[in-house]
Amino acid sequence: MNRTLKRTGQALLDLLYPLRCPVCLGIPERGLLVCPECRRSLPYITTHRCPICGKSVENPGNRCADCAGMRHIFDSGTAAFLYDDRMRGLMAELKYRGVRSLGGQLGVLAFDACRDTVLSWGITALVPVPIHPSRRRSRGYNQAMEIARAVGDRMGLPVLQDAVRRREKTAAMKTLGREARQKNLAEAFAAGTTPVSGEVILIIDDIYTTGATMDAVSSVLRRGGAAGVHFFAVCIGAGFMVNY
Repeated sequence: MNRTLKRTGQALLDLLYPLRCPVCLGIPERGLLVCPECRRSLPYITTHRCPICGKSVENPGNRCADCAGMRHIFDSGTAAFLYDDRMRGLMAELKYRGVRSLGGQLGVLAFDACRDTVLSWGITALVPVPIHPSRRRSRGYNQAMEIARAVGDRMGLPVLQDAVRRREKTAAMKTLGREARQKNLAEAFAAGTTPVSGEVILIIDDIYTTGATMDAVSSVLRRGGAAGVHFFAVCIGAGFMVNY
């Protein structure tokens, strides 16, 4: 009886508030998250990739300029889409305009594009990059958590929401260079209440830029005994600086 009511209620919600394509805002065919035309138009990365962070590079096996010049704390990572104007608009809708459902929709599309790479890492748990409690209250949700839930469902793995906490409310990083970002984030994260010892962690975020955030979170996870740390983001920049 309860299941029947739940299905009926969901059908009613779908009828009154149909899921909309996050790209064109039209109503996609039943069972689809994104219109086929819009799916094809997204800026999937199809070039050679940096073996450390997954950024686009010219030749196979080459590291990007960022990873060639520094040693990251995470093992490796990847993302599905180039952070171009289209993705910048979608990320703004997700982060600043309250379109919460975009997190799950884009998370599924991005993971499906990177499935083989991510599965090769032997991940055992997911950790979303936390945001400061005051930012979460004003936004109403953490966009990385929305993405992580969708990816966790796809992988059949737990999302450890409380493994890392945001200790400091850092300044906006969109205008900061690498060293300034690292300094800004140095004390921003701390261990949460959920243990990670022995886990192979996949850090989840919306956008990867310089790796400063991923390194800061990875440092906390390493100190907590994580056996491995990788990251997965929806979007990634083409070079060192990315304009938000």
